[in-house]
Amino acid sequence: MKKHLILLVCSFAFILNTHAQKFRGLDKSPMDMAYYPDNFAHDIKFAPEKVGKEAFVRVTYSRPAKKDREVFGAKLVPYDKVWRFGANEATEIKFFKDVKLDGKKVKAGVYSLFAIPTADEWTIILNTETDIWGDYDYKESKDVMRFKVKTRTLAESLENLSIIFTKSETKGADMHIGWDKTGVTIPIEF
Repeated sequence: MKKHLILLVCSFAFILNTHAQKFRGLDKSPMDMAYYPDNFAHDIKFAPEKVGKEAFVRVTYSRPAKKDREVFGAKLVPYDKVWRFGANEATEIKFFKDVKLDGKKVKAGVYSLFAIPTADEWTIILNTETDIWGDYDYKESKDVMRFKVKTRTLAESLENLSIIFTKSETKGADMHIGWDKTGVTIPIEF
């Protein structure tokens, strides 16, 4: 009887140990979201009068850090090559309603966002392939559109890639992307 009890306890301990969860630590490039209206998900719950009734656009992206490295035009983000617009998974942009980018209509939906940076301008790429790791599986044949935006030098260096939306002076919003001393703006019309 004693042997059976010991065997039962050991078996139970083995089963518990094999089903124990091991969680990963924090990612080096944390994932973040930017909305237009800004902070929509939080404010719709706690301050709906600030944002209205609907979101127009959301970007989900990872925020790599500079860490004393040269960012653009170097090994981290080479010029003239497709870049995933962040780190880890390809950046995704969700339009909750039809929009216009660079004067062209884009249907509501979820797209991946890539860029081909140079010193003076970035080619922005909207692509239908989502849920992919980085730009390794990027397929040009899945591009919805490409257009160019000018770069600008930021007043202060940003340690982490950052995206924020502001109300546009025209009809829509401006998506501002910045990292290190480089920034670009993508106008979005609603």
